[in-house]
Amino acid sequence: MSERIVVGHRGASGYLPEHTLPAYAMAHSLGADFIEPDLVRTRDGAFICLHDIYLEATTDVREVFPEARREDGRWYAADLSLEEIRCLRVHERLEGRFPRGSAARFEVPTFEEMIELVQGLNLTTGRDVGIYPELKAPAWHRQNDLPMEQDFLEIVQAHGYDGGDARIFVQCFESEPLERLRRLGSRLPQVRLLGGGDEVNEALLDEISGFANAIGLAKSLLEANPRLAEWAHQRRLAVHAYTFRADDLPGHFSTFDDELALFFGEYGVDGVFTDFPDLARRWLSRWCQDSCRPAEEPVA
Repeated sequence: MSERIVVGHRGASGYLPEHTLPAYAMAHSLGADFIEPDLVRTRDGAFICLHDIYLEATTDVREVFPEARREDGRWYAADLSLEEIRCLRVHERLEGRFPRGSAARFEVPTFEEMIELVQGLNLTTGRDVGIYPELKAPAWHRQNDLPMEQDFLEIVQAHGYDGGDARIFVQCFESEPLERLRRLGSRLPQVRLLGGGDEVNEALLDEISGFANAIGLAKSLLEANPRLAEWAHQRRLAVHAYTFRADDLPGHFSTFDDELALFFGEYGVDGVFTDFPDLARRWLSRWCQDSCRPAEEPVA
């Protein structure tokens, strides 16, 4: 996978509530190369698409299951069964996007529903859009008797994602789950995520290159050290940066295109996570016609 890619961040989440089947379908139609589902587990072990291990930020769980709140004031997906999760309605997280209170009904999908939606759209459109699942808080899930790695691997393999050329990236902020997947025999492309507070040096990239094919970097890390992409490429690691939002543009950029130009053209990233895959795809297609550098083989 050496092409420069656009990842639909939580689907086309700039247009529809994140991690819903309509948002995933829209990302597909707007030209995303990969679509990102974040994964957590329910009490009965189902994998559902949700950004947090908590439910209250994007669902009406407070009203539907008030008794499920823990002493810390949070509602955990791991405390509800899949049948109970099915009772919830999903709403927009951010102000100024899809209106809350709309009669439109959005639900929390399972991971397998997301996969089959993408594969179905691939069949009917002739495209080959991949998936980019994130294992959310695997250590926490393991501590709560809901380990993720083996069951996750069985799901993706059952749906045809197997081997180093599979149209998938498996991402995580923790190294151990990615290493465990390798020990389980997975050869799937893997991505170690790195947040804005992480100290990223060449020694860390050496370590990551032992079990991953790419790094997912917070934008601030590249702005603080523009050589990170160069260092990663030297270790045969692709670089995917997050998160690009046309409606939340950093103050030092005049336009969304200017931000994309810096990260693709100057920093040399291989992909971006964006809530607006149509805008990124349009810019990237235009840029690659004129000046897209040959990919360093293999970058992923």
